[in-house]
Amino acid sequence: MTETPVTGDVTESAGGPGAASRPAPVPSATPAPLASRTSGASRTSGAPADDVIRTRGLTKRFRGGQLAVDGLDLTVPRGSVFGFLGPNGSGKTTTIRMLMGLIAPTSGTATVLGESMPQSVATVLPRVGALIEGPALYGFLSGRDNLVRFDAADPTADPRTRRERVEAALERVGLSAAAGKKARAYSLGMKQRLGLAAALLQPRELLVLDEPTNGLDPQGMREIRALVREVAAEGTTVFLSSHLLDEIEQVCTHAAVMSRGRLVVQGTVTELAARAQGRLVVRTPDVAQAAEVLAAHQVGALVPGEGRVDGELGASVDEALPKLCAALVEAGVRVHGFGLERGTLEDAFVALTGEGFDVAG
Repeated sequence: MTETPVTGDVTESAGGPGAASRPAPVPSATPAPLASRTSGASRTSGAPADDVIRTRGLTKRFRGGQLAVDGLDLTVPRGSVFGFLGPNGSGKTTTIRMLMGLIAPTSGTATVLGESMPQSVATVLPRVGALIEGPALYGFLSGRDNLVRFDAADPTADPRTRRERVEAALERVGLSAAAGKKARAYSLGMKQRLGLAAALLQPRELLVLDEPTNGLDPQGMREIRALVREVAAEGTTVFLSSHLLDEIEQVCTHAAVMSRGRLVVQGTVTELAARAQGRLVVRTPDVAQAAEVLAAHQVGALVPGEGRVDGELGASVDEALPKLCAALVEAGVRVHGFGLERGTLEDAFVALTGEGFDVAG
């Protein structure tokens, strides 16, 4: 299976492990491979103007019976940085490929920028920048020439400003110094950066990124997060798929959690994290004594540690906190710190699904 750039805007590698690494064929000047699947653009009147992405009952079942996405109802607000969160194999990439018109759903509907997909790929994709499953590059071309080729395949791109936009995109992702190097010699992280540069050649209404920090070192990950914030500040809606909980918490305003092909929950990042019950944290040199007092007041799941003891409170948190603090002080416990440690997205995921989270990839 070859890696094929679908258009100048959407870059996709269909290959998984063992996929061929041959260079993709030169893209045509029009997005014919996708446009040929449709007889024309179709606007869905049911999608509100402030929803950049909206799916209803979106389902994909592959040959052999594998159910990759099961009845997905997803809503991505305009102007958000939307984190699409789930372990590897939870259906995230399959969903993105359906949203971009790269594969057809088995059932259900999807709209992107108010247009039905995959029927409207020819009108939607020029308004979208995307990096899906890693960039499909021409190994025999330099990084700079790859971007020139991708931009030339975009019928909406102005050839008069091509070189300027290519250089700006290279600088934006930190590849100016390596722009003349053949893409086959790029590291995985450099290829990711080049794929991002291709998605940023022109201003877009929507930026779709599938695991954009894959292969990057910690410094590179920080740079990409900063870039996502910058793009969002310019008014672009960003749809970011990741299995890294920390990544979603740091850059996203909204998120959805996927598990085994199904949507578990969606909402703002703050709302989702709040679903996880916070843990009581008491910082004290009198750990054993504090644990005894807390246990006597029905604080559960106590975990003594170095200079602290953690525990889980019941439902009446607001009423319990003052009483617990008073009880500790009355018992002579030296309290250096006392309060609730907020829940994280990881806590929320475990609470919602009862499963651990695959952060190792």
